[in-house]
Amino acid sequence: MEWREQVQAAELISDWDAAISLVSARAECYSTDSLAHDNHLWHMDLLVRAERFDQLTELAITDVHARRRLNRSLHERGMDAALRHRAEAGDSGALYHLVKLLCGRNQLQEARKAVECLGPEKEYAHQLVTDFQKASSDTR
Repeated sequence: MEWREQVQAAELISDWDAAISLVSARAECYSTDSLAHDNHLWHMDLLVRAERFDQLTELAITDVHARRRLNRSLHERGMDAALRHRAEAGDSGALYHLVKLLCGRNQLQEARKAVECLGPEKEYAHQLVTDFQKASSDTR
């Protein structure tokens, strides 16, 4: 059985240790080998599916793909406290996901406050709130 088939079989039964081990051995961030880079992204996805947020958090310190995948996953799971903590530590991506999450819950005041407290200089964060506010008023 080819290694990719082994990974897929492991994924089917949620054997995350096996799947992660097989993929990570062939993964390389920003590799000139596109397959190695794709494996790196697959590795990040497996870590999320295995809910290994501690590993992702550690990788996110130096790996942009881990950071993006972690923030997106926290947003998808509605984990605003974790996003806020990451934003407080200076992660702009976490701030943007936090703002989108709060706006999506119609917590516009909380979103505005998060921007003012955590990223008052972040124009994109301000724009997210403004765009959501405009879209909300347009649908009334």
